[in-house]
Amino acid sequence: MIVLLVALGAAVGAPARYAISHLLDDELPVGTLLVNVLGSTLLGFLSAVAPGEHALALLGVGLCGGFTTWSSLAVQTHDRGWSAGSRYLVLTLALAMAGCTIGFVVGTQA
Repeated sequence: MIVLLVALGAAVGAPARYAISHLLDDELPVGTLLVNVLGSTLLGFLSAVAPGEHALALLGVGLCGGFTTWSSLAVQTHDRGWSAGSRYLVLTLALAMAGCTIGFVVGTQA
């Protein structure tokens, strides 16, 4: 059952990521940045509310795992070279950590 929930969540998250990245990525990978920050924020929220094993498998592992894309981040960082790639990586990590923290704080208030 858990495996099916993870697969179902990923079946929704991955196409959503692809659509957003396809629409927004250009010279700057704004779409990839956006999905990573949104996914991190949702995962922070889910960590705080602890919705249960099945909901966490569906939404946390499946949806957020399929929605975020650290492999694209790695490729885009590499393709930008040392200086611009480093700035993009630091910006993504900072915003994702901030989003996760905000999601967690909001989740603890819920």
